[in-house]
Amino acid sequence: MSKNLGKRLERARKASGLGLRKLAELVDLSHMTISKYEKGVSTPSSDILLKLAKALRVSVEFFLRPETVKLGKIKFRKRQRLRKKVEESIKAQIADQIERRLELENLYPNPPIQPFKVPDSLSDRICEYDQIEEIANKLRNHWKLGRVPIQDLIDVLESRGIRVFIIDYEEPLFDGLSTLINDQPVIIISSKWPGDRQRFTLAHELGHFILHGRLSKKLSEEKACNRFAGAFLLPKEMIIQAMGRIRTSIEWRELFLLKEEFKLSMHSACYRLKDSGIIKESHFNNLIFLFNQNGWNKEEPGNKIPSEKTHIFKQMIFHALGEEYIGESKAAELLDCSIEAFRSFRLMNETGHATAR
Repeated sequence: MSKNLGKRLERARKASGLGLRKLAELVDLSHMTISKYEKGVSTPSSDILLKLAKALRVSVEFFLRPETVKLGKIKFRKRQRLRKKVEESIKAQIADQIERRLELENLYPNPPIQPFKVPDSLSDRICEYDQIEEIANKLRNHWKLGRVPIQDLIDVLESRGIRVFIIDYEEPLFDGLSTLINDQPVIIISSKWPGDRQRFTLAHELGHFILHGRLSKKLSEEKACNRFAGAFLLPKEMIIQAMGRIRTSIEWRELFLLKEEFKLSMHSACYRLKDSGIIKESHFNNLIFLFNQNGWNKEEPGNKIPSEKTHIFKQMIFHALGEEYIGESKAAELLDCSIEAFRSFRLMNETGHATAR
C-alpha cells in the first residue's frame, strides 16, 4: 500500500507543478518526509493524508486507488524542447484523466469504444511526401468522410477508437502529444489554443499513428505528419476547386475564407497552396514573408476559430448512470467534482459545475 500510495502522491504533486520543498511547506513537513512517502519508505497518517489531498486538490480516495495506467512512448508536438518539469506535469495530468476514462469504460458490460485499426488499403512504403496526399484521401474514404470540411474532428477520432483528452495547461510551447495506452492510441491537446491550431495538432498526431513504420528513412516524420494534417483537413481537390489549379496572385481574404470553411489556419492554407501545386515555391515564400511581416504568425486576423470540445466522456457517464452501471457518487468521482456540483449539473442547473473535460 505504501509504495502504491507513494506513486500516486508523486503523480499528484507533479501534476500540480509543485516541487518537494513547496509541497512540504504547504503541509508543514520536511521535504525529506515527503520524499520518504513518495518512495514508499513510510506512510502518512490519515491527518497528513488529508492535508496532502487539500494541498494537491485531489480526494483522499485518489491516493488509495491502484495504479492502472502505464503510458507508452510519448511523442510531444512542440516547437522547442519542453523543460523536464513541464513534461512530467503534463504526463501526470493526463494519467489521471486516462485512468478515470478507462475505469468508466470497464464498468460497461460491453466495450463502448471500438478498437482503432489502420486501414489495410494504405501503402506500406512512403518514399515521397506527395504520396501522403493519397494516404489522407484513402483514410477519408475508409472513414466515409468524403471531401467536405470535418466539423467535429474530436468526435470523428473518438468514433474510430482514438481517445482524445484536453488539458488546461498554461505552457506556451505545448500543443499536444500522442501515446499508446494498452496498445490503443491516445491524443492529448492543450485548451490554450484556438480551434484551428487544435485541429491541426489532432490531425498531426493522427498522422503519427497512420504513418508510423511506413516512411522512408530519408523522410522526416514530423514534416510528413504536417503534410498529412493539411491533406486530411483540406484535401487537394477541394483547395483546387476553391482556389483554381494555377494561381499567380492570392488575396488574403481568400485564405481567410478557407479558414472559416475548413477551420484550418491561414498559415496552413499557404502550405496547402504550395503542396497542391497551385502556387510556386517563390510565391509561397513571399506569402509567408508578408504573413510574418503583418504579425499574423503570432495572431491571425479575424475572429478565432472556437476551441474543440470533448463530449464522449460525459455522455458515457450519463449513459452508465441511466443504465445503473454506476451511481451518483461514482459519477461525481469520475467527473472529479463534488456530489453537490454533480447533482446540480445532472438537473440541468446552469449554475452547477462539473470540472472534468
